[in-house]
Amino acid sequence: MAQVIIRNIEDEVVERLKRMAVTKGTSLEQELRSILAEAAYRPDRVLSELAHLRTLTPAGSRPLAEDLVREGRDER
Repeated sequence: MAQVIIRNIEDEVVERLKRMAVTKGTSLEQELRSILAEAAYRPDRVLSELAHLRTLTPAGSRPLAEDLVREGRDER
């Protein structure tokens, strides 16, 4: 496995990460591993969620937002 050194992290950030680790009952090192692993795969997950959302959108044309606003104004 590879090792990574990250320098110049703000003290407040490190303290928050330590608190996160403590609440999960793990070490700072393990918490950082988890965060990095999750971040590495996030784009894939986001893309699959967007693809799923596209399947929920009905096919066909939809009115433009500005047309709906004009229609709403005309009804007043």
